[in-house]
Amino acid sequence: MAMKVLREVGRKRSGAAGIGGSRGFADCAAAAMGVAERREGGGGTKAVNLFTAVNQALHIALDTDPRSYVFGEDVGFGGVFRCTTGLADRFGKNRVFNTPLCEQGIAGFAIGLAAMGNRAIAEIQFADYIFPAFDQLVNEAAKFRYRSGNEFNCGGLTIRSPYGAVGHGGHYHSQSPEAFFCHVPGLKVVIPRSPREAKGLLLASIRDPNPVIFFEPKWLYRLSVEEVPEGDYMLPLSQAEVIRKGSDITLIGWGAQLAVLEQACEDAAKDGISCELIDLRTLIPWDKETVEASVSKTGKLLISHEAPITGGFGAEIAASIAERCFLRLEAPVARVCGLDTPFPLVYEPFYMPTKNKILDAIKATVNY
Repeated sequence: MAMKVLREVGRKRSGAAGIGGSRGFADCAAAAMGVAERREGGGGTKAVNLFTAVNQALHIALDTDPRSYVFGEDVGFGGVFRCTTGLADRFGKNRVFNTPLCEQGIAGFAIGLAAMGNRAIAEIQFADYIFPAFDQLVNEAAKFRYRSGNEFNCGGLTIRSPYGAVGHGGHYHSQSPEAFFCHVPGLKVVIPRSPREAKGLLLASIRDPNPVIFFEPKWLYRLSVEEVPEGDYMLPLSQAEVIRKGSDITLIGWGAQLAVLEQACEDAAKDGISCELIDLRTLIPWDKETVEASVSKTGKLLISHEAPITGGFGAEIAASIAERCFLRLEAPVARVCGLDTPFPLVYEPFYMPTKNKILDAIKATVNY
C-alpha cells in the first residue's frame, strides 16, 4: 500500500505546488507571521479533550490540502489513542493507511513522500519506539535541505508521537525523548500542553516548511479538556507563552508538566510567593527572548520536565540563561526533573517531578 501511494503521488507531483519553496530553517519569520495571522479560524468553540483536538487538526489538514497523507501503525482504525478516528472513512485508504510495524520504514517513507512535494504526517505509536527511526530522522530528514545546498528538502514532514508518563506505562511506554532531537540542527520539536494548543500547534507544524517532531503528552489525551475553536487556526511556533504573571521566580516547562507547575504556583501563592509561569511550547528553536525577559525581572529560574535531569533540555535552558542573565540572577538555576534511571512502574511517584518537589525547589530558590 505504501509503495502504491508513493507512485501515485509521484505521478501527481507535476501539478502540485511545492512545499516551502526555497525557505530554509532560518527563513521562517515570514511563515511565522502567516501563522499568527491565521489564529482563531471561523466558527465557535467547543469543549473537547486533547486527542479530539488532535483529531480535528488532522481532519482539517487533510481537508485543506489534497497533498496531505496520514499513516502509521494502526491509524486506519483510529490508532491506540483514537487520534485518527474517522480519517480513513472520510478521506479514503489511499490517504490514511496502516504501515508495517517498522518505525524506520515509516520515517523513511515519510521523508520520501515529503521530498516529492507532499505533506507527510507520520505517527510513531509511542515515542519510546521512535529510536529505530532515529537514523532516518537525524541523518536524513534533518540534513535533507542542507546537504543539497537548498536545492531540495523534505519540509512537509511531521512526525507525531505520544510521549511521557501515563500512570502505568513503565519503562517502555513512558519515556520523554525530546532532548535527543533538540540536539539535531534541521528538526523542530514542538510539545503542546492542552487541547487548544495541540490543535493550533499541530496545524502550524504540518504547514511549516521544515521537518517537525510533534510530541503529544499521552497523559492528557482524555484528562485535559478546554474550549477549542472549531475552525481552522494555527498558533505560532517558537513563541513561548507567559500563562501566569509573577515577580519572584520564573518557572519553565512544556507538555503535561505545565499542569503540575501550575498547581505548584497556586500553593506557592498561599505562602506569598509570586511565580511567573512560561510554557515553552516549541523546544527547538526555543524562545530565548521571552524567558530572558522574565528572568531579568524575577532574578530566579526553575525548569521542570519529565525526562531525566542529566542531558535533559532543561540543562540547555539553564546554560543559555546563565550566559544571558548572569549579572541579574539572584540564585542558581533550579531543575526539578525525572531521575537518571529507566522509567519505573511501581516507583513512578518517586520518579516524577511532582507538585511538592517543585514547591520545595521554589521556596529554596526564592530564599537562597
